[in-house]
Amino acid sequence: MLGVFDSGLGGLTVVREIQALLPTMAIAYVGDSCHAPYGSRPEEELRRLSLGQAEFLLAEGCTALVIACNTATAAAAGYLRERFPTTPIIGMEPAVKPAAAATKTKTVGVLATVGTLQSARFAALLDRFASDITVLTRACPGWVEAVEAGAFDTPETRALLRRDVEPLLAAGADTLVLGCTHFPALREPLQKLVGPEVALIDTGSAVARRVVELVKPTQMPGLLLYTSGNPTVFSRSAQAILSAEQRPSVLPLVWKNGRLENA
Repeated sequence: MLGVFDSGLGGLTVVREIQALLPTMAIAYVGDSCHAPYGSRPEEELRRLSLGQAEFLLAEGCTALVIACNTATAAAAGYLRERFPTTPIIGMEPAVKPAAAATKTKTVGVLATVGTLQSARFAALLDRFASDITVLTRACPGWVEAVEAGAFDTPETRALLRRDVEPLLAAGADTLVLGCTHFPALREPLQKLVGPEVALIDTGSAVARRVVELVKPTQMPGLLLYTSGNPTVFSRSAQAILSAEQRPSVLPLVWKNGRLENA
């Protein structure tokens, strides 16, 4: 079984891509919605939260993990790989490389959280793949909260998108990187806002291909969802992100002394 975790609902956009390539994969997913968003939390806290989720999923029988969160990957991927050296652990990173290849104006906008944009991991990506283009960055307060609330295409959400995207378009960006796994859940209103000539790129499909390389699929497909937030709200929003025919159960979790437990 594959374990996937995120600060909340965002990682389900990655699960969706994994299921498209590996429909027989059994997946257990933890959304730590009670701590969302992760973007402004200190690195030490992010490591602790990531460790708690990893330990829970491994105890549930998962044999590989996906950190379906750019911020948690930047803060904790190396730490978790040291703690669990025999477990395949796949992380996220903003799609700077494909964006650099796609842009025609040589100007790329990266939409992400503060934690991701300030990380050494992101700086290294720019050094490797963006030396000959202009990269404009934008932290997007409120976007994660909108997804967590299931407000995917409301007037308030569209106003948030305009606030953060229009300055990038005005500066010449023709390619936008969705550098948080929550953001692909807003792809439809985003594409309407920017128009068909602007490319929206995320790394969900790339992570799914990496899972194919590293993880042997099970023959008993299924998706089990856990959340540290409100299961009713989580379930309703999860169904909007996943394929319409999926009705996975959502089990509540609680944090106790730094560990995740069934409620």
